[in-house]
Formats: sequence, structure tokens, C-alpha cells
Amino acid sequence: MAVDWSQLPPDMIVMMSRKLTVYIDYLRFRAVCVNWRSAVSKRPDHLPCQLPWLMLPNTRNNDTCRGFFSLSDDKIHWLELPEASRRRRCCGSSQGWLVVVEESPVIRLLNPLTRAQIQLPPLTTFPNVLGFDVYRIGKEYTLQTSSGDCYSRNLKEMRDSFLKKVILSSSPASSSEYVALAILNETGELAFCRHGDEGWTFIEDAQPCYEDVICYKGLFYAVDRRGKVVICDVSGVSPVVTVINTLWLFGGDILYLVEQSGELLLVTRHLELGLVEPDMAYKTIRFEVAKLDSSSQNWVKLKGIGDHVLFLGKNSSLSLSASDYPECRRNCIYFTDDYSEVNFEGVRGDYDVGVFNLEDDSIEPLLCYSQSSLLIWPPPLWITPNPF
Repeated sequence: MAVDWSQLPPDMIVMMSRKLTVYIDYLRFRAVCVNWRSAVSKRPDHLPCQLPWLMLPNTRNNDTCRGFFSLSDDKIHWLELPEASRRRRCCGSSQGWLVVVEESPVIRLLNPLTRAQIQLPPLTTFPNVLGFDVYRIGKEYTLQTSSGDCYSRNLKEMRDSFLKKVILSSSPASSSEYVALAILNETGELAFCRHGDEGWTFIEDAQPCYEDVICYKGLFYAVDRRGKVVICDVSGVSPVVTVINTLWLFGGDILYLVEQSGELLLVTRHLELGLVEPDMAYKTIRFEVAKLDSSSQNWVKLKGIGDHVLFLGKNSSLSLSASDYPECRRNCIYFTDDYSEVNFEGVRGDYDVGVFNLEDDSIEPLLCYSQSSLLIWPPPLWITPNPF
């Protein structure tokens, strides 16, 4: 489906034009001869990156529109996107695509620019989902714990709490060999599916509870709640897991992995529980950043990230150079309220969207939507628009 250019702001049109120009040059290069075609990859990894947009909760009565906050012009742009309505939950954004879960077993990839959709294997194909019966009202799903006990979940509970985050190894629009990797919310287990698979496969690990995952140097890297990192190679018949004996000793409530200039970073997010009338709510108080020392396999704490800027949340964690994007603040972390969904304590977030400055540990709210309503569904997340 073609992009509706009339809905896009000027900065987005300029970036899309640049991408199209680079892509056309790439195609022309590959068309010269067989030798030239074999000299470059099948997908153009060198396309310029668009500054992320923040996809906002539904703040209009029109359920078919979604608002996207642009840092470039400090404005909200509304796109017709019924495929990501309030009745659906976005549990990830990666390679320019949203991962959308419905109140049914359906899981889809959605490109918000082109509105193209690709179906992933449904919820019923996860190994721990034993059955699905739409006539068992309120207990439609039957699941099994690692110890063999069975329990039930209804349609809304599965939509809202089964999956924590899903990321992609590459864009489905430019590669037919993409892999989707999911973190399960309640157990922290990892599961993956390749393009063409009919179901999800667990990546076996004796001690799961993973917090985040990224695709780094062609492999999936996942971090658990203690800072232990594993490398997951899913290219073979069976997944191969290699443990890096790392450990993070400085605590933290949420952990993220980020690639920055070829290096692997670990970012820890610290939360504070406080009273926000009429309930209790979590609020971010600080972040800490560490770099993986490849020789010692230990995390080395950093004082800052220099000219870079990080974007953290339900999205595949992203690092950009502030020099390339003057709209961003260097040495800062742009974060979203990615724990405002169902959690173990039943405590929500409180519009916890902002910019953390690593220079002075200050936090400035990102006032991108009204806080007068308690409606923060679906939660906001960063997405890097990409028509390819």
C-alpha cells in the first residue's frame, strides 16, 4: 500500500525523499551487472535513519486515528490507522514496524506509513498455550507453567499481559529472512519465529526472566534482571544459547540493551513508588549506563554517552548521534512509560514520559499529550518510520 504523503509533516517528507533517492541509487547499482549485484547486500542497510516518532495513546474520540508526536517540529500529527485502534495493543516497534496483538489469537506486524500488514504465528502456537476455546467465556485460553500446572486467561488478559516485547532482526519489507523474537511478560522466557514458521519456538534456558533483547551483530542478545547476557543464534535447526558471564551490581528496576557505535550498552532504569492521587504510581528517578568490556566480559559504568542520544521503551532500543539530529539533546535518554500495562504489583505508571540528562541527572517531562485523562491506553512507544 502506498504512503499517504498528505498526512506527513515536512521533515518526514524530506527524510522519505532522501530514503527513496538512496534506495533508487542502490537498485541502479545492483542492476549494472551480476558482479556489481553480488557486491552489495540484498537489503540496503545504509538508508538514512528517521528521527523516532512517539506514538501516543488514543486521545481522540475517533478510534481510527493515532497521534504521533514529532520531535522535529514539536507537534502531534494524526494518521488514519484503524489497525492500531484502542482495542488492540502494540507490544513492540522494530525496523519501522509495529507489533499488534488483538483480543483474539492474532498477532500482526503493521507499518504505520504504508499500512501494510504481515501476520505472525498466533498466540495459540506458543508452546505453553495448551488450548483456546472461544466458548469458554472469561477462560478462553488454557496455559501451562514450567512446573506443569495449568491455568486460564481470558481474551483481554492475553492481549494485555502475555507478551512483554517483540523485536525483529530485519524489516520484512526488505528481507524475507527476518526473525521475530518475543519476551513473555509473566515468565521472562524467550520465543522466536522465522518468516514462514507456523508457530513460536521457545529458546530453552534454565533461568529465564529476561528484561530486554536486541539484534546485535546479526545475533540476538538478551539481558536478564541480574545483568546476565546471553547470545541467541536461531539460524540453525535448534537455537544455540551462549552465556556471557556478566553481572550488574548497581541494581535497577528495568534493564535495556542498546547498540551504540558498534558497542553494547546496558541501561538501568530506577523507579520510585509514590502517591499520585488517588492511587500509587511509579515514576522514573534516574538512569545509569554501562558498556560491555569485550576483554573482561564485565560491565563498565559510564559517566555519559557524549554526543549520542538514546530512545528507550517498548521499541527496539535505539542510539542516534545528536550531531545528525539537532532537534535532540546530546547525552540524554528519551524514555516512555513502558510499564504502565499489567504488572505483578498491579501498580500503574503515571505519564512517565520524559528526557533524562546524564550530565546533571535531571529529568524534564515530555509534554506531548494531555494528562487530564486517566486514559493511557495503548501506552506510548517510540517508532522509527520506514517505508522499506
